[in-house]
Amino acid sequence: MDRVKDIYSIEDYLNNIYNVGFQSTQIGKAKLILKEMFEKASLKILAFTGNTVATGLRGIYIKMIEKGYVDVIVTTGATIDHDVMRSFTDYYIGDFTVDDKKLRADGINRLGNIYVSNKSYEMLESITNELFLEEKTYTPSEIAYIFGKYLHDKNIRSILSKCYEKNIPVISPGIIDAAIGLFFYYISKRRKISLDPIPDLKKYIDMILLAKKTGALIIGGGISKHHAIGANIVRGGLDYAIYVTSSQEWDGSLSGARSNEAVSWGKIKGKHVDIYGEATIILPILLGDML
Repeated sequence: MDRVKDIYSIEDYLNNIYNVGFQSTQIGKAKLILKEMFEKASLKILAFTGNTVATGLRGIYIKMIEKGYVDVIVTTGATIDHDVMRSFTDYYIGDFTVDDKKLRADGINRLGNIYVSNKSYEMLESITNELFLEEKTYTPSEIAYIFGKYLHDKNIRSILSKCYEKNIPVISPGIIDAAIGLFFYYISKRRKISLDPIPDLKKYIDMILLAKKTGALIIGGGISKHHAIGANIVRGGLDYAIYVTSSQEWDGSLSGARSNEAVSWGKIKGKHVDIYGEATIILPILLGDML
C-alpha cells in the first residue's frame, strides 16, 4: 500500500501524482494503464466527442496521432466540422454567462465559452459542396478521408490531415447529427448522394477481430463512447480502457456509466479506470509527459 505524499510544486505533483489522492490518483492509475496500452495493444482506439475539437485539446489529438498512439478514431460528426473550420477560421474565448440573443443577432454561435462565427459554417458548406460532387453513397470514414486529403494537400496540420497521412480511419456513426450531415442533406436535394455507416462498422469490427489486444482512451460520452466499447463485444471486450468523464452514473445513462459497468456487458475485460473531471484540465496532465 502506497502512502500519501505532500506536494510542493507542479514538478512534485506530476512526479507523485499517484500518491496525491482522489482524482489525481485516478490519473496516476490511468498513466500506468496508458503506457502499457501504448506498448502492448495492437489496436489503439481514441474516442472523443467533437465539442472538444473546438478547444485547445485539438492539438493534443494531433500530437497523439503524430506520435503513433492512435490506430483508429471513433468520434462524432462535429469533429469533422470543427477540424475543418478551425483549419481556416479562428474561434474565440467568450463567456458562459452572456446575452445569447445578442450573439445570435451578431452571427455568433456559443459552445460553452467558445464563440464560433456563422462565417465558419458558411466556409464549411462551401468546401463540402466543392468536394462531394460525385453521386454515390459515402461512408463517414470516406468523408473524413476526403476532407483529410483536402487539408493535407494544403499543408494544413489537423486531425483529419494527419489521419489521411497515416491512413487512420475516422469512424463517425452519428455523422448526420452535425453540420456536415445537414450540408449533405442539402446536397441530396440536388444530387443523388447518401450516407451509409454500416461499411464503417464492418471495417471497425474487422480491425478489432484482427487485434491481439485492444485498448481505448475515451473522452466524454454519448455515441462515440458507446461505439468504441460496444463493438469490442465481438472479442469479449477491451483489454485496456480509460474513461475521462464529467457525467455521473446515477441516471443509468451511457455517458455516465463507469467502466466496471461495461465489464458486465462484455465490452471491457481487462484493465480499466475512470477519471472524473473536465477534459481540458485532465488530458494535458494525463498525456503531457508522453507527448
